Amino acid sequence: MSDLKVRAQLTELLARDSFAKVLGISLVEAGTGSSTVTMEVKADHLNFMGWAHGGVIFSLADTAFGLASNSHDKASVGIDANVAYLSGVREGDLIEARASEISRTRRKAVYRIDVHRPSDDTAIAAFTGTVYVTEQPLAFEG
Repeated sequence: MSDLKVRAQLTELLARDSFAKVLGISLVEAGTGSSTVTMEVKADHLNFMGWAHGGVIFSLADTAFGLASNSHDKASVGIDANVAYLSGVREGDLIEARASEISRTRRKAVYRIDVHRPSDDTAIAAFTGTVYVTEQPLAFEG
């Protein structure tokens, strides 16, 4: 599948994601088995200590994971995800999550997602996820 077709498909998938819209997540790069997304941390994303909520960081990584794992012709569903938080994030920070496919078989695939702050390349979180690859083809309008 061409990179242009993959980008169009991932753009459409992200447009269907209401929660990603609420968080302000944008697609930056797309490829087969990979994706890069960004978001700016807003006041509504902060926890009671004034740092970005871990759930916000997880959600950004999970969005990159979901897009990368669904960049093939068959729908994939997450079955496991783990995150390690490495550094804090403040309001106004732009953060980026880069997902890459580590392995893929007929039934399962594993991804690594690195979350960082592009302004100084500070590592924010390390995320790994596994998906179950279904037999169901993805349906796209575009």
